[in-house]
Amino acid sequence: MTDSPIKTTRRGHILEVTLDRPKANAIDLATSRIMGDVFTDFRDDPDLRVALVTAAGGKFFCPGWDLKAAAEGDAVDGDYGKGGFGGLQELRGLNKPVIMAINGICCGGGLELALSGDILLAADHATFALPEIRSGTVADAASVKLPKRIPYHIAMEMLLTGRWIDADEAARWGLINRVVPADHLMDEARKMAALIASGPPLVYAALKEIVREAEDMNFQDAMNRITKSQFETVERLYRSEDQKEGARAFAEKRDPVWKGR
Repeated sequence: MTDSPIKTTRRGHILEVTLDRPKANAIDLATSRIMGDVFTDFRDDPDLRVALVTAAGGKFFCPGWDLKAAAEGDAVDGDYGKGGFGGLQELRGLNKPVIMAINGICCGGGLELALSGDILLAADHATFALPEIRSGTVADAASVKLPKRIPYHIAMEMLLTGRWIDADEAARWGLINRVVPADHLMDEARKMAALIASGPPLVYAALKEIVREAEDMNFQDAMNRITKSQFETVERLYRSEDQKEGARAFAEKRDPVWKGR
């Protein structure tokens, strides 16, 4: 639907997802449910390999929860739909890469949404914060994720004070991959998406499952699960046509043709 707050465009194996909800791209319950459906369909579509997520307008990427909608009756503990708030951060089995093109203010639940991506590119005017502390509430997903992504003391400063950081500082702490001039952001994000989409999707699936599941495991337990093919995606990879194709292409000194099977 053209009036949907979520716009999607398919570019080959890439799905571009644009949050387009004026004025600030805040997310209410209805928008979150739409996002959950979009990302579930992306997860389950065998022809899609990479998602690229951005926002319309250029000033706001996403400020998170829509406080106006909350004041009008949206319950903070309401039905966010598949994948939880924003459709991504609790979506099970998402074994495909997600790129975030952050083109403006990214705070609160918007930063939590961004942290659900695998690669984060930000425009040079983007800013980041977790201002929940100032309204007497908890940035719940960020409290779990952020101290694992950047130095503990920097994460705690952001959580405890709500301090804003600019894109350069975000890159310095490793919160984002890199800063891109605003007028080149989508070009760079699409280049990254195209590069990844040209690669082996079954390997990406295995990488994402391993990284996700190994987060709370010690090294040897994780390695044992890999070598014993106890990850579903690893078992599928090792029995796939793509595994054989990769070996053949290397031996024949040519580019492999990945089929995802």
